[in-house]
Amino acid sequence: MRTLRFHNYGEPADVLRVEDAESLSPGPGQIRVAVEACGLNPADWALCGGLFPGDLPRGIGLEVSGTVDAVGDGVTGVDIGGPVFGSAPFTGPSAGASEQALLDLWFPRPSGLDPAGAAALPMAVGTAYAALDALGAGAGNTVLVHGAGTTTGYAAAQIAIQRGARVIATAGQTYADALRAAGAEVTSYGDGMAERVRELAAGPVELVLDAAPFSNALPELVRTVKEPERVLTLGILEADNELGVRSAIGAGVGPCYDVLGEFAQLASEGRFSVPVARTFPLEDWRTALELSQSQQAHGKVVLRIS
Repeated sequence: MRTLRFHNYGEPADVLRVEDAESLSPGPGQIRVAVEACGLNPADWALCGGLFPGDLPRGIGLEVSGTVDAVGDGVTGVDIGGPVFGSAPFTGPSAGASEQALLDLWFPRPSGLDPAGAAALPMAVGTAYAALDALGAGAGNTVLVHGAGTTTGYAAAQIAIQRGARVIATAGQTYADALRAAGAEVTSYGDGMAERVRELAAGPVELVLDAAPFSNALPELVRTVKEPERVLTLGILEADNELGVRSAIGAGVGPCYDVLGEFAQLASEGRFSVPVARTFPLEDWRTALELSQSQQAHGKVVLRIS
């Protein structure tokens, strides 16, 4: 089978290559899928640089959508050929960016949800859901989602609205209208953001999710709340951080994947989405890498495998 993987740690463009590899057999509790689409994430590129070090070679690609072609011991309720999506383990010689992938966690892919749309869900939905839980965001809250044009921010805005929260979102023009249609109040990034947010909220907001840590907007976000601990960032804070905000990573808040089936069904009904920026064939992974690392993708970058 063809797979995208690396044999040495380093910059992704230098160490990744598409090559032939042996097919893997599913272990107990696993399934194997013929991959149709694989979502790409910053964690894939960090893996190349040594994140979660282990035996090499190592494959990349966590988010997978495809059809079942083999099942391991103890697996029930799964039909060969059935459409599924889920997450591939990061620990093997191949992962989701491959013609075949093993899944530890999977859900049926509803009719009406295409492979790329399904492959866009796991990381964005799981991270957004867990972060909102960590914030305690729910009905009656006013929540600022900073970076609502990112995949996780876009998912978080929709989830918070569905929970009954009032959502103020910062976003660029690409998804501003779609966010407003979903029920969010949208303002732009940049100078004066805190003042614009407080004006919309008629005072400080209760909770803030920073879904765009690369924007370095934490000082501005702190100005939108009464207490800085009401700000949760998806970025990594420096050890000497004095702002008083919380980090999801530092608090051990990991993605909640249990809810993926629910959101896949909503997506198939047109009631939820994670935008797909572009899809690329596996052999064109370098272009996908460049777009993903540009921070200008404006949606999920997906590899089309078959």
